[in-house]
Amino acid sequence: MTRILIIDGHPDRAEHFLHAAADAYAEGAESGGHDVRRIEVARLDFPLIRSEQQFHADDVPCDISAAQQAIRWAEHIVVLYPLWLGETPAFFKAFLEQVARPNFAFAPSDGGFPKGTLEGRSARMIVTMGMPAPVYKLYYGAHGVKSFKRNILEFVGMDPVRYAIIGSVDGPEKHRTRWLERLRRWGEQAH
Repeated sequence: MTRILIIDGHPDRAEHFLHAAADAYAEGAESGGHDVRRIEVARLDFPLIRSEQQFHADDVPCDISAAQQAIRWAEHIVVLYPLWLGETPAFFKAFLEQVARPNFAFAPSDGGFPKGTLEGRSARMIVTMGMPAPVYKLYYGAHGVKSFKRNILEFVGMDPVRYAIIGSVDGPEKHRTRWLERLRRWGEQAH
């Protein structure tokens, strides 16, 4: 049994394929006997960080503190978000800035470069978009996804970090259905 945290980073609570993807992964994980917790970022209440002083402050908002506890509990973290303007949506990025504070996600080291403090956890990124995935990968180089993987998840110590890019989410129903089936299998395997 693996402790799995699913973070649904879509900022809109309305019905979207990404929410169905999070549900499918959770269903698979639960049927595989894994312990699953979820965070839906759109339901959280927290302010934006506007200064270095706020970033380093100890007064963490309640929803963010609960998210940090869930991350510490997890062995495998699944992060889902839609691609907006080539990157994460601003509200999801604000969540990450709140959660990944110093002394939670990273700490100073002797060499001057911070050291990640979330080692021992694997991660899976699932990114949805309207454009075809090959266009994003080949033409744009999947820069936003690679940046998130390297500069956030790997930086804080998660390893391995895998990702899946699901394009054309507004395309044929059979395309979405195949992806949901794949996500259920991944959830069952905690992959």
